[in-house]
Amino acid sequence: MNEISIITPDDWHLHFRDGDMLQETVLATARCFQRAIVMPNLVPPVTNAQMAKDYKQRIVEATPKESQFEPLMTIYLTNQTTQQDIKDAKAAGVVAAKLYPAGATTNSDAAVSQLDALNPVLETMTEVDMPLLIHGEVTDHVIDIFDREKIFIEEKLTRIVNQFPQLRIVLEHITTKEAVDFIQSGSSKLAATITPQHLLLNRNDLLVGGIRPHNFCLPVLKRNIHQQALREAVASGSKKFFLGTDSAPHEKHRKENACGCAGCYSAWSAIELYTQVFEELNVLDNLEAFASLNGPNFYQLPVNQTHITLVKESWTIPEEITLPNGNPIVPFFAGQTINWKLKV
Repeated sequence: MNEISIITPDDWHLHFRDGDMLQETVLATARCFQRAIVMPNLVPPVTNAQMAKDYKQRIVEATPKESQFEPLMTIYLTNQTTQQDIKDAKAAGVVAAKLYPAGATTNSDAAVSQLDALNPVLETMTEVDMPLLIHGEVTDHVIDIFDREKIFIEEKLTRIVNQFPQLRIVLEHITTKEAVDFIQSGSSKLAATITPQHLLLNRNDLLVGGIRPHNFCLPVLKRNIHQQALREAVASGSKKFFLGTDSAPHEKHRKENACGCAGCYSAWSAIELYTQVFEELNVLDNLEAFASLNGPNFYQLPVNQTHITLVKESWTIPEEITLPNGNPIVPFFAGQTINWKLKV
């Protein structure tokens, strides 16, 4: 097969950041995605309806005028989030609320420290039918970083699902066989996003031959047995899994230092890399459902009416991209040749 046409996909999990960087990140996403769930972990975080409206306006201003791209906004749950905050956000068109355990990833210091205190908020989210998006990791220092997702599912997520069985929940950027099994065994209210980096890489690609900072993301890459479980999940055609890049840009100097900011900037090549994975798995027929159907169906949104075409054509992802401020950013799979290209 040398060409494939699919309904225009959506990205159900990404980070645009803010300010001048929007001129790069929004354009990169709008080239092939019609909608995207925008993460709220700015500084300060997007915690209420008005902040979500303001952030959406900045994104819209950075969107090419000829584009049909639509940002779908979220709010950031904190220990101070109220039930009224949820109602106001729902009324303002905010599509979901994001739960970060405090300290789990970039800009998560303001996040929830005690999950039980969030119960009234989750009750209201269930009432207004607002999905809960979860970064599923515990952050206790005694827990090995490679076990954080597994322990979160066992100790936290199982309890949330049992207490709020009607709450729609998306476990974001899953990385483990345990997560795949948990989602598969759950009700129709439970789903997960899967990133290109976790389908393409395992922890060898982060650590062997020296640390590779541009492959560092959170949740961190896991053993190849977990990578294989994710690949089997997307190959299965299950409606419970859908596309979420977790595209997360950081300037080059912030990735290549002692901080080693977490995140892979995959927007430049995401749909092409997903296509390559599905071809490797010999399930190209499943790509459209994963990229374009399962997400809208779970979020109860209409399926897009337009299409994109990918052609079997080799191209090389740039080594660097220059941001509007003049600083470079290194895209995911920088300098590597891939086999599918978006037809424009």
